[in-house]
Amino acid sequence: MVQQLQLSIGDKEFKELNDALEHGVSQELRVMLNNLPPADSAHLLESSPPKLRSLLWRLIDREQEGDVLQALSDEVRQFFLDQMNIAELQTITQGQDADDIADLLQQLPDTITRKVLDSLDSQHRQRVETILSYPEDTAGSLMNTDTMTIRPDNTVDVVLRYLRRHDDIPEMTDTLLVVNRRDKYIGSLPLTRLLTTSPVKTVSDVMLTDIDPIDSEMPASQVAQIFERQDLVSAPVVNRHRQLVGRITIDDVVDVIREEAEHSMMSMAGLNDDEDTFAAPFKTARKRAVWLGINLVTAFIAASVIGIFQETIDKVVALAVLMPIVAGMGGNAGGQALTLVIRGMALGHISTTNIRWLLSRELAAGLMNGLLWATLVSAIAWAWFQDPIISLVIACAMVINLTIAVIVGATLPIFLKAINVDPALAGTILLTTISDVIGFLSFLGLATLFYG
Repeated sequence: MVQQLQLSIGDKEFKELNDALEHGVSQELRVMLNNLPPADSAHLLESSPPKLRSLLWRLIDREQEGDVLQALSDEVRQFFLDQMNIAELQTITQGQDADDIADLLQQLPDTITRKVLDSLDSQHRQRVETILSYPEDTAGSLMNTDTMTIRPDNTVDVVLRYLRRHDDIPEMTDTLLVVNRRDKYIGSLPLTRLLTTSPVKTVSDVMLTDIDPIDSEMPASQVAQIFERQDLVSAPVVNRHRQLVGRITIDDVVDVIREEAEHSMMSMAGLNDDEDTFAAPFKTARKRAVWLGINLVTAFIAASVIGIFQETIDKVVALAVLMPIVAGMGGNAGGQALTLVIRGMALGHISTTNIRWLLSRELAAGLMNGLLWATLVSAIAWAWFQDPIISLVIACAMVINLTIAVIVGATLPIFLKAINVDPALAGTILLTTISDVIGFLSFLGLATLFYG
């Protein structure tokens, strides 16, 4: 009938699941679904319309639900959390890591969060509350408090015997963290070095001290940059007193990188980065309406500039034909600079020490491209309309607009970040408006001046 699913889901497996649904093969479907890794089950849920999604969720075993929830996007996860009662939430959190429980609780009302926390044992509850005490999108909110620590005066032999007494060790453990008796971080001892060192040596003799711990208040984006630059698998997290409070592992950092990439891509279209692909039409329309309204306002601003020069356009109809060229080229040039700077800011490449050089470079690039394309467009306009004046006007307007557009594109993200506005969300709309206005003003203003 329906074949057993392989470990990762693809088009074939997705079709098998849909066939099983259509034929009502619920028991076989349940087996297929629960044999998938949690991440693949989450992918399947996010790839399904709401009605099918709810049906699939009911077929997932209760012990699998927590892991599947962790792999879902925030909006889809919220969809399922809203339908759960306290007892279900308490069951789901059993056996989950402290950082995973904290992720779930951040999406719940305070009263429900309190009840779920009360159902945990005191040690687990304290760990979760520690993570929840840190602001979202900081190192403290990312970390897991489950760490393995050792003292610097222990011998390697003692450490090895200590490890053997454990049935297992925390996942993604590649390093043991060295602390003093006040739990202050001193250094780290990679497992590879531990296994290849003489048993009589002390930890202080072989530990690494050149890896700086991560401050618990550090932004998550900066944590991701550190992991990328240093090729880390895990890293210790300390508080302001340099006391060890937890560790961050690469799986959490990958989530941060993915979320930031989605945020940048979706924000440039005025969408939420947690946008559900299969959300209800009304919900989708409501979210998009806000930025469509803002776009409409900016379009009227650009149109009002054109209206100022209505008489000039009536005299020289060719101006109406050539206007989109000036505005479009400026928008594209500014968009290139905007994207480059937003990327540089995300990677931590841009600071007060190099911003002046960057702006000088953009000014020079804008002038060179302006002159290049002004020459070409001017020649085309002359050949098209046999009018030297309009050829000169569009050449000057192109130089002006491309130069100003790249400067605006480079400075706008920095300005928006300084006033705590997301550059990816607002930058494109503002740049389009400014480049259109400057393009129309320069082109039609010069035309009015020359044609009288």
